[in-house]
Amino acid sequence: MTIDNLAAERRQDYDGASPFPEAEDHDLAGRTQVWVTAAIVIVPFAALGAAIFLAWGRGVTLTDLLLATALYVVTGLGVTVGYHRLLTHSSFTARPWLRVTLAIAGSMGFQGNVIDWVAVHRRHHAFTDRPGDPHSPYRYGTGLRGQLRGLAHAHLGWLFVKDSTPAERYAPDLLADPAMVKVARFFPALCVLSLALPFAAGWAITGTLFGGLTAFLWAGLIRAALLQHVTWSVNSLCHVIGNRPFKTRRHDRSTNLWPLALLSFGESWHNGHHSEPACARHGVDRHQIDPSAAMIGLFERFGWASNVHWPDRQRVQRRRAGRSPERASAAD
Repeated sequence: MTIDNLAAERRQDYDGASPFPEAEDHDLAGRTQVWVTAAIVIVPFAALGAAIFLAWGRGVTLTDLLLATALYVVTGLGVTVGYHRLLTHSSFTARPWLRVTLAIAGSMGFQGNVIDWVAVHRRHHAFTDRPGDPHSPYRYGTGLRGQLRGLAHAHLGWLFVKDSTPAERYAPDLLADPAMVKVARFFPALCVLSLALPFAAGWAITGTLFGGLTAFLWAGLIRAALLQHVTWSVNSLCHVIGNRPFKTRRHDRSTNLWPLALLSFGESWHNGHHSEPACARHGVDRHQIDPSAAMIGLFERFGWASNVHWPDRQRVQRRRAGRSPERASAAD
């Protein structure tokens, strides 16, 4: 039985509160994936300790901070604008060179190759917070103990579990795109480049090997780790903590979590996104900062992006939660 058929069968009996039928299936992923994932998680924390030790008594240099910020923005927008809004949800159409550039920038964020990332995220939307969702915090139920286990699973644990998502089912368009296949193939090299660039820049700017080392730690490993945990927090916290002003599908508990808005480049307006997945702007209300949407708007102004799916105010209002069933059915 395929993943889709199995998930469809299981979700028919799901009540929204019980553990998923597969909750206790804990087959680990392949040894290589487990070790690589563990290294990606552990090494940056060791790097943070080393960076603090080296900065003791002298502080973090402006060079390291600027390099870390620049690479965080570039790789972060590569994930949010490129991987997510462009390639996963087709929120806009990009010129071919921009499409490839965004995919490369996203790959340098250490979050998986572009095809696998898109496939997993589309599967998440297909089965949000129901059996079949690869990283729902409700996997173990809604009780306190189950919720804590679920948060750990949604944030990080799912990366260690053997639960493959077939790209042939969820990302056939990218498999048919030679440019995306090539970017996915070069994912390991792009990760190396993501660490080599700050080292080389730090060495060149300071003229010392020590400057290259501290840049490698702050703008390389620590920067990548921060971006990863912000993204993973959208998977975990943004389905448990926050408000839900918009209607979503049954059992979908996605939330808006404003403290993460800037660091996530607008991705933490997660309830708004799940209400209208193809919308280019996730923060649709006033004062909801959404840097990713601002970047898409800039691309549109330069003529590099077209067919941008901006929010439709009437549709946004129809999707607001709390309306009477009669008005909701009439509007939808």
